[in-house]
Amino acid sequence: MKFDTSTEFDQVILIFKDPGRRLIVRTAQQAAKALIKDWPSDDGEEFLCAVKACLDVMTGKASSNELRNAILRAANEAGVAAVAALH
Repeated sequence: MKFDTSTEFDQVILIFKDPGRRLIVRTAQQAAKALIKDWPSDDGEEFLCAVKACLDVMTGKASSNELRNAILRAANEAGVAAVAALH
């Protein structure tokens, strides 16, 4: 199975509680990396939905906009500030 990790969406800037710790997420690959390596909690319902959305986008089962929205919901759930920039 071939995965498409480069599909882009309007960027989301994640601002973590650690001083100066920020991530810019604009692809499924960046979103997956942020969720797996940088997320403060891995047990929330929205977190799991965002992980699934990453896989769904990579396999062509969901749109990149659905992933972006899932990241925003997961950030809200985890107490991570998210700045949603639209182009």
